[in-house]
Amino acid sequence: MKNYQQHFWEDILPRVQKATRYLGNELNAVAKDHTRATMKVALAFPDLYEIGMSHLGLKILYHMINENQQWLAERVFMPGDDLEEILLEEAFPLCSLETVTPLASFDVVGFTLQYELSYATIVHMLTLAGIPINVAKRGETDPLIAGGGPGAFNPEPLVDFFDFFLIGDAEEALPEALMLLEQNADLPRVQKLTLLANVDGVYVPSLYKEKMGDNNEYLGLVPITADVPPTVKRAVVTNLDQAYYPTEFVVPYGGIVHDRLVLELFRGCTRGCRFCQAGIIYRPLRERKLSTLTELARKMVRATGYEEMALSSLSTGDYSDIEQLVRELGTDLAEEGVSLSLPSLRLDSFSSGLAEQVQRVRKSGLTFAPEAGTQRLRDVINKNITEEDLLHAVRDAFAAGWTSVKLYFMLGLPTETDEDILGIASLARKVVSAYKQAGGRGKPRITASASVFVPKAHTPFQWVGQISEEEIVRRQSLLRQAFRNSGVQFQWHGAQTSLLEAAIARGGRELAPVIVRAAELGCKLDGWDEYFSYSLWQQAFDEHGLDIETCAQRQYDEEEFLPWDHLDAGVSKRYLLREYKCALRGDVTEDCRDSCLGCGMALLLKDEAQKGVCTSADMD
Repeated sequence: MKNYQQHFWEDILPRVQKATRYLGNELNAVAKDHTRATMKVALAFPDLYEIGMSHLGLKILYHMINENQQWLAERVFMPGDDLEEILLEEAFPLCSLETVTPLASFDVVGFTLQYELSYATIVHMLTLAGIPINVAKRGETDPLIAGGGPGAFNPEPLVDFFDFFLIGDAEEALPEALMLLEQNADLPRVQKLTLLANVDGVYVPSLYKEKMGDNNEYLGLVPITADVPPTVKRAVVTNLDQAYYPTEFVVPYGGIVHDRLVLELFRGCTRGCRFCQAGIIYRPLRERKLSTLTELARKMVRATGYEEMALSSLSTGDYSDIEQLVRELGTDLAEEGVSLSLPSLRLDSFSSGLAEQVQRVRKSGLTFAPEAGTQRLRDVINKNITEEDLLHAVRDAFAAGWTSVKLYFMLGLPTETDEDILGIASLARKVVSAYKQAGGRGKPRITASASVFVPKAHTPFQWVGQISEEEIVRRQSLLRQAFRNSGVQFQWHGAQTSLLEAAIARGGRELAPVIVRAAELGCKLDGWDEYFSYSLWQQAFDEHGLDIETCAQRQYDEEEFLPWDHLDAGVSKRYLLREYKCALRGDVTEDCRDSCLGCGMALLLKDEAQKGVCTSADMD
């Protein structure tokens, strides 16, 4: 079948329910001539269109690659059930959106590794594309399969499927990698990969092997050749003002999960929450100038026609000029009929002044994350906020006219007790009372959401195991009882999806065949309740002599080699261990914006000018 596009548009799309997912000709989409491109990249997001099109990283890379006249980037997402069934029946390969080109015809297929529950979907997409799942079975004409995103900081469960991973900021590493591949297009596959392995931020797993001790204990990963670095250093964009950022966002025809413009204020965080992987892997803190942000915002609105813009970062309220930014954008964008939203606010950075500015342009619900119900446990996780911070913030919000607040908490944090759990309900009740104290009329809409703590690589809690399913259910039940007649709506997350996430998040290469088997059994789109099947995942683990709960609950010894030790995220293992011990003592660590804590981040930066981004002077 030579004309894939004609057949897809004329014979397949009319039989699909949500055809707008697959049109590929949305406003600001880019379609180029493949015969003129010297580097062709398919950006793959292993979830449905509505989820993938909400992801900022994919948008940045899509437009960045297409800025190069010689290169092209196109999008592909996991098809819905109806389209997948048609593709399988007709042996029609999974294709890109823009030009309906089979994925196997691209030079590189890059997957976003946003969460562990998408990993089986990657296998499905490779199968639908007709690309060999296993790296060892791919030939010279097959595309290179790449992965990037948070999941790339422990990619070991996926190494059988990926030729290389981008560790860190892809805006820094990807152009260099693509240029290298473009210049060496005629080299054999293995030589290309060897060259890639010497690019900062690129990890080629096939060039590393597991080292085992005399008693068959795992001793880490080592290069198989001398021309490969023993440690892969994360790529870091040091100047966000100079970094590429798109303004002509693709505008979907149908609704997506986050259907709005996104303006990234800064990258990184200085707070040091011990459960938070993002707070580690996105260090150091890098802000965009206010003038840069206002210029970007104006261009984005004019190029897209969106009516909402989210000011996005790990903690938006920590931006140094947040009130002035909101004031200026609020005035400018109001003239365009555009409202602002601040989806990520810390309690201690939400002021009455910010409340006044935000409510002037958009008065929707506010979200705060106390994370824990007692001060003792907040000290353990180094949240560095108090109960009074929360109550002060919500009082300011209520006084400014808000009636809806959502509170995020976690269950199963290290050292958590029943007293800490009951403290969640107690704190939420005090928020209800604060509404009345602030003179609010009627009933406020207070929602408390409790997710299950999942230990992640490159955090101070990377050594601890997750609590059991039985204990998760018990603690959720205890909290549900405590919320009765509280005036607070309580929401909780499924225990089994959290167990699977934890089992994969800190796993090693032994999990790759488990993921393949799960996909063979039908597992896919596991972040969706209607698709997730814990029993099928259990079967896949069992068939390989493993158990989900055992993997999730695994405690690593302090001196033990970890599956991700060969990947340098910039924060030293010694520093993380020091923070873990502080957590067990309940000691808090100050914000590193005020003074250097010696985490090691500056050692990752290349030169003195870059080290100025991180104020580290006393390295660990």
